[in-house]
Amino acid sequence: MTERAISDSSNKPGLSPSISVSPKELSEEKFAWRLHKHADYQRVYRTGRRQSLPLLTYFFSMQTEAPAAAATAPTEIPDSRIGPRIGLTTGRVLGKAVERNRIKRRMREAVRRNLGLLPGPVDVVLHPRRSVLDAEFAAIERDVARAFQAVQRAMARPATEVAGQNTVAKRNQDAGAAGK
Repeated sequence: MTERAISDSSNKPGLSPSISVSPKELSEEKFAWRLHKHADYQRVYRTGRRQSLPLLTYFFSMQTEAPAAAATAPTEIPDSRIGPRIGLTTGRVLGKAVERNRIKRRMREAVRRNLGLLPGPVDVVLHPRRSVLDAEFAAIERDVARAFQAVQRAMARPATEVAGQNTVAKRNQDAGAAGK
């Protein structure tokens, strides 16, 4: 983290120094759990598993390599966190911008409330369905919790067992071998 500036509160007696935090620093802490790079999304789609729930579809993959943001400029904080990262996608098929933004706000809040359910280094991409607009927030939160619990169960299994299951990469590889 960067150094925080401490102001002396105008040297008034009885007042403790206040700590001012830059907006960049606040946003880094606030959104530390989010996927940012296109390459990270593509890696999850390519190597991850896909599951569906009534209100959303989700993809997940272990963070096997350093995140794409790790090769940033030295002035920036490297994105080498060892923890879950979540990505949200809302395409135009979900509605106009106002509706998509509402879906994203509701999904982000449900993710924030259930983030503790995820194990360490895993990336998850959530694809909400249009029905999220009309769903009760409790139902959205329940589906996000179910998705995170399923990811947690899958990550608790041995790596060979998870890798041998229905992964997108394995399906693509099998399809290529069948065509020969």
